Amino acid sequence: MTVDDTPLMTTLREAVADPRNVRGRATDLLAYSHDASHFALTPRAVVLASSAAEIGRLFAAAGGSRVPLAFRSGGTSLSGQAGTDGILVDTRRHFRDIEVLDEGGRVRVGPGATVRQVNARLARWGRRLGPDPASDSACTLGGVVANNSSGMSCGTAANSYATLDSLVLVLPSGTEIDTAAADADERLRHLEPALYAGLSRLRERVLGRPELRARIEQQFAIKNTMGYGLNSLLDHSRPVDILAHLIVGSEGTLAFIASVVMRTVPVLPHARTGLLFFDDLAAATGALPELVATGPATVELLDATALRVAQRDPAADGMLRRLRVDHHAALLVEYQADTADAVDDLSKAAQASLRRLGVDGEPALTADPATRAAYWHIRKGLYAMVAGARPPGTTALLEDVVVPVPELLPTCEELTRLFARHDYRDSVIFGHAKDGNIHFMLTERLGGDAPLDRFARFTDDMVELILRRGGSLKAEHGTGRMMAPFVRRQYGAELYEIMREIKRLCDPDGLLNPGVVLADQQDAHLHHLKSSPEVEQEVDRCVECGFCEPVCPSRDLTTTPRQRIVLRREYERARAAGDTELADRLRAEYAYDGVDTCAVDGMCQTACPVLINTGDLVKRLRAEQAGRAGAAGWAAAARHWDVTTRSASAALTTARRLPTSAVAGANRLARRLLDEDAVPLWSPELPGGGRRRASVEAEADAVDAVLFPSCTGTMFGPVQDSPGVDRALRNLCRRAGVTLSTPAGLPGLCCGTPWRSKGMTSGYAHMAGRVLPALWEATRAGRLPVVSDASSCSEGLRHMIEEGPSRYSGLRVLDAVVFVAERVLPRLTVVRRTEHVALHPTCSASRMGMTGVLRTVAESIARSVTVPESWGCCGFAGDRGLLHPELTAAATAPQAAELAARGDEFTAYASCNRTCELGMTRATGKPYRHLLELVEHATRPVGGDGLQQ
Repeated sequence: MTVDDTPLMTTLREAVADPRNVRGRATDLLAYSHDASHFALTPRAVVLASSAAEIGRLFAAAGGSRVPLAFRSGGTSLSGQAGTDGILVDTRRHFRDIEVLDEGGRVRVGPGATVRQVNARLARWGRRLGPDPASDSACTLGGVVANNSSGMSCGTAANSYATLDSLVLVLPSGTEIDTAAADADERLRHLEPALYAGLSRLRERVLGRPELRARIEQQFAIKNTMGYGLNSLLDHSRPVDILAHLIVGSEGTLAFIASVVMRTVPVLPHARTGLLFFDDLAAATGALPELVATGPATVELLDATALRVAQRDPAADGMLRRLRVDHHAALLVEYQADTADAVDDLSKAAQASLRRLGVDGEPALTADPATRAAYWHIRKGLYAMVAGARPPGTTALLEDVVVPVPELLPTCEELTRLFARHDYRDSVIFGHAKDGNIHFMLTERLGGDAPLDRFARFTDDMVELILRRGGSLKAEHGTGRMMAPFVRRQYGAELYEIMREIKRLCDPDGLLNPGVVLADQQDAHLHHLKSSPEVEQEVDRCVECGFCEPVCPSRDLTTTPRQRIVLRREYERARAAGDTELADRLRAEYAYDGVDTCAVDGMCQTACPVLINTGDLVKRLRAEQAGRAGAAGWAAAARHWDVTTRSASAALTTARRLPTSAVAGANRLARRLLDEDAVPLWSPELPGGGRRRASVEAEADAVDAVLFPSCTGTMFGPVQDSPGVDRALRNLCRRAGVTLSTPAGLPGLCCGTPWRSKGMTSGYAHMAGRVLPALWEATRAGRLPVVSDASSCSEGLRHMIEEGPSRYSGLRVLDAVVFVAERVLPRLTVVRRTEHVALHPTCSASRMGMTGVLRTVAESIARSVTVPESWGCCGFAGDRGLLHPELTAAATAPQAAELAARGDEFTAYASCNRTCELGMTRATGKPYRHLLELVEHATRPVGGDGLQQ
């Protein structure tokens, strides 16, 4: 499958500035063969384009080679529009620019920036994007505009089409047009005369035919992303404006969106939210007219099956868990306003209506942020939750339809009967009830030799139902491949021919994403279907939604969690098919792309709706890769951890004293001769070694907490002229009158993370067998808290307790930042403040839910605190940053660039984990230290009470 040496690859490499951005290994091609949809197509080449000019040259290369081309950004599309068997251009890595305009009134965005990233940038102006899809954390602006996405609340008033200001687009001919330019229309007429004249002609044709105009108005009176946006022919007169709005929802079939300017909408910061239960679907949908009249921002429908799935979500509240779901349905309702009083008025006015509507129980509307977040977590994660619970080996299919609101109940009832008729069990219905836009999901065995008769018959029946009810077969997910064969049926022959003419005018050679939006082959939706072979228990639930990708530190280096899972599935498929050559190649390439460069930081789990931690898979694979010799070495280290850490400390101290060139040269030679995944890479910014952890004894009755200092403080010394977090914490507690002790045998103890991250079960078990009894004794059987001064160690100890014998379950672990915030800082006085702190929350801090506390502590000792908008896992990941520094470089690049752009604004740089501090120091060239070191300095009394050992 590797195609690196073909003429096509040579041509593509000549079209881009960096030939390394053209990929043709089996791993590259198969990693991009899947997206969130139920389609799978293996590209012939993958290109990481970096500019609009490159896109123009790639168009020429594709045309000269007669190979089709498609775009992929977030890969969250559900209808098959982000895949191709031709050239796949990844626009996620190099088109992430965000520029706020008009004090937040507009925003210019590259197609690779996610909705959440853009909204984070707009937040300081109290603005946000209009489209609000449930996949906002992962979907990008390129995809949102190309699919005319909408979402929970925007309807048709604030979707991509309605809020578009201008585009920079590249046509297949290579012509680049900025539709905001004063001469944009004239430029289009001059450079693309056939296109310009053709759009004018089509507009005149539609305006001259009342029946065509009426049909278009009827189609777009509701949410509708089927086919091309013919409403642009009615809404705009200049061809350049018509073209810009045709591009919206065109799914990469007409042009490339190089940049987009969107008009924003105000953030309504005050909200009241309620999850209202009804006895059945009829009662829920019957309540809609009166409910909508009360002015809610959103009304989301969940049927009985969706509620049963939601009950399994850890975020489900008590009322939902207690509900004995029979034929029930629910409406998730939210009211929003710009002031608390205004939203209170809305909710109070709604209460009378809600009580008349047959709500099961008291119709409560809450302002509590945690409860509201839990409700929306359930709704936004419903698709993946349902899909994650599907039978092994099946594929999840999510469809998206819309009908006029009065037709919603009969449509849902008929859909339910269709599920039963075609024996689709446990299929769910949910969606945006206020707009008549519902999603339904079913599971099917696809791909390979699986029979497709049932799926085909169901699809035909569903199409007939939706069109009979006056609806659209796609409301917001895009036509894609799934509904392309039915566009003619929805619009009629003449409007369909107008769409075909639009395609010919923009893309006369038919190179852009063929088979998407328009397809003459009536069974096109039954081809290129994805199968899901059972592979590993850790990852079989994955629905390939892609929500994990934005938080993955290796996303811009090798693979993402989704791609790691896809490649395991493709390996299993090749092995089962007897293709040993492909299987061997995938296994060999996976060693680096999938295993070595995974940070095993668990951030993917925080974003995954079905809570998959791909790191669990990687840990097991690392153990298999290391073999018996590696396991024995790490087991020996566990037995002699005090010696191991002091040896590492001595080595770093020695390295600091020797000439840099000598140390670097010897180190590089050792990595070449031995193993780059076993010998750490030394670099000049690394500190000398730290001090051996000192034990503390105190009268048992006087002890307030048991200190468990991180062994990273032994291996890595602190920033110059800084005490290190161990000494800082001890001094803070001393000043506050808080007495600490340490467990017996402290220098030889560890939280277990070094073994756990590598899947070294023997060494981990040995260390846990020493640590847990020591902590149990030191804490007097769990009566005292354990305080750890590194966030990854705090999390590691919690894992050790959770996975250990139940007799130790009473142990409580607090991270030192939390402990200081609760028990120490209230007893101290801040006598000197740091001006401006750049704060790096760690992945472990994020997973433990302590980022808010981290910021609060920083704000207590600094005049201003900034958490970069682009912050994420630094990728240092224990020793990953030493073994594979390229991982840390890739992971920290966005954050480092953001900080560099602010110059010398910051007077201090802080985090809460020593290895993360090393990673950020390497990335930025700034001295990162533990936040508690800054707290110690800020509370050190003037003229006395200095640092003690």
